[in-house]
Amino acid sequence: MNVLNVRIDNLSITEVLEKVTEFLNSNKSHKIFTPNPEILVDAQKDNYFKTVLNSGDLNVCDGTGLKLAMWLPHSFQEGVGLPDMPSRQAGGVAEADETPANSTGLRPPPLRKRRITRYPGIDLMHDICAFAEKTNKSVYLLGSGSEEVIRKTGDELRKKFKNLQIVGLNKGMKIKRLKDYKISYDKEENDEIVQQIIMSAPDILFVAFGHGKQEKWINENLKDLPSVRIAMGVGGAFDYISGTVKRAPLFLRQIGLEWLYRLIKQPQRIKRIWKATVVFIYYLCFHKKV
Repeated sequence: MNVLNVRIDNLSITEVLEKVTEFLNSNKSHKIFTPNPEILVDAQKDNYFKTVLNSGDLNVCDGTGLKLAMWLPHSFQEGVGLPDMPSRQAGGVAEADETPANSTGLRPPPLRKRRITRYPGIDLMHDICAFAEKTNKSVYLLGSGSEEVIRKTGDELRKKFKNLQIVGLNKGMKIKRLKDYKISYDKEENDEIVQQIIMSAPDILFVAFGHGKQEKWINENLKDLPSVRIAMGVGGAFDYISGTVKRAPLFLRQIGLEWLYRLIKQPQRIKRIWKATVVFIYYLCFHKKV
């Protein structure tokens, strides 16, 4: 599925976790990104960001607003999320569904008959940690910009997943966005972080530099991290896990109103909420395929 020229992998939660298992059992590095409406809006003016997003090995839908693509067919380039279509007929007999079965033996519904599944990045991160605990895979936490936040994040994850191997914590370094939308950071400081990750040899790397910066950093540095099988941008997940920022109640998340809770609790987010709602809808309505 392609929304505003950014690929979204419209998979069920089960299928996403199957991909995670496949990645961790492989001998290659993989990038997991979690596009949401705000990210897609920013990517419209940042071709480098858009290119990086489309290079992801798994792009998981994180944002209720992306479900608008179901009803605005000009916003995507495949019939994902459209109402179920009647079976095609061939001589009066419905043609067989040739969609291959997945590893569970179940055949997923054809793409054009599927709804977009939202899988918040923080929930995916927790599920990856649960899988890592069971399979003896190790984790490294990078980012947040705060020693206290990164330490509390590690502590909370250890409480929740008692046998999880967290082999390293690093608050990261300052990253700047340049006028050409590329990123800039101190080379010596970055080299030191890369060496720390190499020495720790994690299987999984969670990066929390904020959207745009974290995806670009992963794209530029993953090749130098031979042990890492999954590198995932997690945005503000460390703030929520550490308790620095309170997450919306479950019932609000389930009905897609987490953004409203954030706006009430953090009114300074109004510009970001505007971008992820009004501006995003504008792009969906008037976007032209290129």
